[in-house]
Order: sequence, then C-alpha cells, then structure tokens
Amino acid sequence: MILSSLVSSSRLLAPAIPVVTLRHRTPFPLRNVVKMSSTGVTSSTTTPKSFAIKPPMHPTYDLKNIIKLALAEDAGDKGDVTCLATIPYNMEVDAYFLAKEDGIIAGIALAEMIFHEVDPSLRVEWSQNDGDYIHKGLQFGKVHGRAHNIVVAERVVLNFMQRMSGVATLTKKMADAAYPAYILETRKTAPGLRLLDKWAVLIGGGRNHRMGLFDMIMIKDNHISIAGGVTNALRAADLYLKERDLQMPVEVETRTLEEVKEALHYASQTKTSLSRIMLDNMVVPLANGDVDISMLKEAVQLVDGRFETEASGNVTLDTVHKIGQSGVTYISSGSLTHSVKALDISLKIDTELALKVGRRTGRA
Repeated sequence: MILSSLVSSSRLLAPAIPVVTLRHRTPFPLRNVVKMSSTGVTSSTTTPKSFAIKPPMHPTYDLKNIIKLALAEDAGDKGDVTCLATIPYNMEVDAYFLAKEDGIIAGIALAEMIFHEVDPSLRVEWSQNDGDYIHKGLQFGKVHGRAHNIVVAERVVLNFMQRMSGVATLTKKMADAAYPAYILETRKTAPGLRLLDKWAVLIGGGRNHRMGLFDMIMIKDNHISIAGGVTNALRAADLYLKERDLQMPVEVETRTLEEVKEALHYASQTKTSLSRIMLDNMVVPLANGDVDISMLKEAVQLVDGRFETEASGNVTLDTVHKIGQSGVTYISSGSLTHSVKALDISLKIDTELALKVGRRTGRA
C-alpha cells in the first residue's frame, strides 16, 4: 500500500465553511489519522496495524465498484433528499463511531475507502484497528468534514462495518475454541460480498478456504457421483492439471471411512496433486447436544498426516472445541458467513445524547 502525508488542516477547515461542534465527550486517544485513495492507504503515521490485515486476492473482484454500487443504490436518482432539505451543504461537523456491544471490530480500512469515495476531503481518525476488541459504549473513531457527506456515507459504512465485525467476532470465538485446528469459512457468503466476508474472517483470526471455483479443485459428493467414484474423480483431476500444465491444490470430500481408504489407496499408487481430504459429516450429533467424534478420529488416524484433513458438518460454537481435539488440520463452517449476526455500531454527532439513549435501552 502507498503511504503519503495528509492534506493540511487548512484545506479541511477553510474559513468560509461554518464549523459546528456539538456535544461530545473528551476526545479519545487517537493513534491513526488516515485517508484512503482508490489504490491504497495513505497515512501520516507509520503503517497502522489495521492495514496489515489485507483482503484476500481475487482476479476479477472490483472492490471500488462494490462501494460505488452500494452508494448508488442508496442515492437513487435524487440523492439524499433529507440532507439536501435540512443540512447546509458546506457545514462541517465531527461524528463519532460508537460501539453498542462487545466484539471484534472489522471494516475500518473499508470505511476509509467509502468516505473517500463520497468526499476525499473527509478526515477520519481511529483509536482502534481492524481485529481489535471493542466494548459496549466505546468511542473508537471520528470523522470530520462536511456534515452532508458524512451522513450520506454513514449507512453504507455502517452496513459493511457491522456485517464484517459480526463475522470477525464469531470467527474469533470459533478460532479460539478450535485450537489447535484452524477455522475456515466456506463459499456460503453473501452474493457480491465474498471478498469482504472472507476478509472479515481473516481479521477475526480465521483462515480462508478457496475463494471460488477457480483456485482449487475441490471434488465434492456430486462430482464423485457423476465421475463414478473417488478414484475416477481424482484420476480425472490429475489428468486435467497435467494436460494444462497447471498447479493448484486438490481436495476430495469423503463421507465414509471406505472413501477415505479409497483416496489413500489411489494416492499410494500414483503421483497426485491431492493435498487435502475433507471428512464430511463424520461428527455425529447426540440427543443430549453433545457430538460423537469417534468416526472423525478414526479417519484422521487413517490419513496419519499424509495429507491435510478438514472436518465439515455439525460445526457450531458448542461443538468446535471437541472437533478441534480430533487431530484434524482444519475445521470449516459455513455459519461464519451465512448466519452472521451484525455487530451493533453507530455513527453519532451528539454522542452524549446517544450514550444516554443507549444506556436507557441497554445498548451503551
């Protein structure tokens, strides 16, 4: 990412523009004063920790276009008519990010990009970084500039940040519980938001599974059924890669111990690109809410470290710790992204009133 100095404060606070200072608490200690460009991050300090957690790579994903689309669906064909009607266009204010519940913050770098897209002169400051723990009632960021543009950007910023923070918060809990196994998400992401969902998983301490259909050969149950078995599917995958001189990881899903043995037998007889064996639904739920992992452990013992292993199915916050003790390399869970609960965050100008209301409703 590209680093440069901030624009001077004289450009942000031109004398002709009225500045409004509404009630707020004593400013928090700010570590990072950051502006975003469409190509990277610029900062007046050393590279902040938050931007060390970079988004995963995707060959065709246009993040800037996703931001523009989100802003355009909000603006419609007339723009923010409420702001146009009630807020003098050149009035400047400070607005503060306020956590309304405990969790892991994610989406700070993305928020910078959105504010920049709306108004490059907006100045944003943070006391926390992506991946940090925030608690209910904490003021963790501030944006200064034209009130009209701050309010226009507000909902899009919060929609992305709340979703990403929800994903990161659950991922952190699952990753801690899964140790020594690594937690992975799946492709069960919101359409159009896959890179952001997977970025949030990284921020929460998880690891990424394949990004899409293009970066791993992942032989699942339907492929196996159509190909006529595990051996036929693996042989076809190896031939495909060889004929095209491609190198990429290959994973095969197994549903029974017999299929595990078949995959291992194939790999023992031929040179293969197989790198991981998925052990699907080998975690058996019990009536008392516990799970039986005996089949999973047997499968892991069969593999005996020759390939990475991945447990899938019946993975919850309650079961992931026990699954992680089975010896598997990875545990994948679609719930990290398909059943995300957004983290409650707001952006307020009058923070004293916001905190008063929050305490009344138990959200501050």
